[in-house]
Amino acid sequence: MNKQTKLISVGNSTGVLISREMLAESGFAAGEEVVVKASPGRIEIEAADDDFERQMAIAREVMERRRKALRQLAK
Repeated sequence: MNKQTKLISVGNSTGVLISREMLAESGFAAGEEVVVKASPGRIEIEAADDDFERQMAIAREVMERRRKALRQLAK
C-alpha cells in the first residue's frame, strides 16, 4: 500500500502521520519501538530488533577496548 502524507512539526522535531490502515498492513502499532534509517530521498522504518541492539552494544565495547589496535589497522 502506498499513500501520500505530510511531514508535520512536533516541537523541535518533525513527524509523519501514518494512517491506521497503513499501520495495520505493516504490522506496527502506536507506541511500538522502531528503527528509522535515512538515506538521500528515503526514510525507512523497521521493527526494532533487540538482538541487533545487543550485538551493537558488544561491538561498541570491543571497539572502545581495542581503539589503539583498530587505529593501527586503519592506517
